[in-house]
Amino acid sequence: MRIPRAVRLAGPLLTTTALCATFAAGPARAADLGHTALAAKDGWGSATTGTSGGAKADATHTVTVKTRAQLVAALGGKNSSNGGNATAKIIYVSGTIDLNTDDAGNHLSCSAYTTGGYTLAKYLAAYDPSVWGTSKVPSGTQETARAASQKLQADKVQINVGANTTIVGVNGGRLLGGGLQVKNVDNVIIRNLTFEDAADCFPQWDPTDGSSGNWNSMYDSVTLYNATHIWVDHNTFTDGSNPDSNQPLYFKRPYQVHDGELDIVKGADYVTASWNAFKDHDKTNLVGNSDSSTVDSGHLRVTFHHNLWQNTVERSPRVRFGQVDVYNNYFVPKSGDYSYSIGVGKSSQIIAQNNYFKLPSGTAASKVLYNWGGTALTASGNSVNGTTTDLISAWNTANSSKKLGTSAGWTPTLRTAVDAASAVPGLVTASAGSGHL
Repeated sequence: MRIPRAVRLAGPLLTTTALCATFAAGPARAADLGHTALAAKDGWGSATTGTSGGAKADATHTVTVKTRAQLVAALGGKNSSNGGNATAKIIYVSGTIDLNTDDAGNHLSCSAYTTGGYTLAKYLAAYDPSVWGTSKVPSGTQETARAASQKLQADKVQINVGANTTIVGVNGGRLLGGGLQVKNVDNVIIRNLTFEDAADCFPQWDPTDGSSGNWNSMYDSVTLYNATHIWVDHNTFTDGSNPDSNQPLYFKRPYQVHDGELDIVKGADYVTASWNAFKDHDKTNLVGNSDSSTVDSGHLRVTFHHNLWQNTVERSPRVRFGQVDVYNNYFVPKSGDYSYSIGVGKSSQIIAQNNYFKLPSGTAASKVLYNWGGTALTASGNSVNGTTTDLISAWNTANSSKKLGTSAGWTPTLRTAVDAASAVPGLVTASAGSGHL
């Protein structure tokens, strides 16, 4: 039996010394993961001071958790203030933790968060376009109640993470029904976890979003908000058995209950996302959340390498402002409703090299990119269904009015190794996602 350096069971915290009286255990593999820092030159997360997470944690702050209450306690004790806890800490998440639970571990349904008289039926009646119109966002009694209900759920399922923290999944570690919010902090590592179905019970209708309006939800599986030196590695992100494609249509638009799987916003910087599996999702990765941002320029330096995007629709990633290095990733988009993979947004400087795109039959290579107001990117060595393809030329040929230039204006230096695109499917399929460490 392998046991991390300190383990929290059903009762009080047990350190290694106490455990040795009961168990005979050799060096713990999980403890090695907990004390592992991001390697030098491994993406933007290794820049300047590097990313070590909770590697300096003492035994008291090295724990295994199995419930939401234990997770919150290990992060500092109170979810609302845990983001300010900078004590070095290593947290092993063992098994499935349902984040929609009260402190006694009882599951909470959406009705537990409903307040102010909100009901979906009343909300739909109030903001039906035939009643409310299409020129302004909802306001009034039902919108106020919806927002208040959404906040109650957010306070429960969005778990705040402080600086100098490593969170590692063990024994199938999984966070169900919510996610981690890493906001205004430095030096965090998240590894070997499955994030599943971070569903918002209270999506907002916005008739001004797009030509036909859209439903928008709040929760990401992981949000990096003005966070620096972050390593997100060998995790699996999925909507599980509750994909947005199974949701009903209201006002003829999909009732989306999920937002991003890993979103990097509001001046976040120095991030490496490696060997993750992003699956079964629509809006997957957003880097920079607004064209009007005044805090993102000069930030949002992110590396994506050796990740899998499987059965995803768009934003893999969509980038504004950032210098984003996208190399050696494997894209297997969803047939039928595939929109695009890499979104070239305002002031973005994307490098896309030696990636492999396995597109559905009949899907043109021009679908890989989408120009969301960007000007250029660097793309080379990329393969589409086994053929080396000039992605920019493919886009420009099909989109003469929104052409892209061929230079992002910078050259990546923070790479440990670059594999040939032809090797990427085998490497990533074998090793990306949780359970491979």
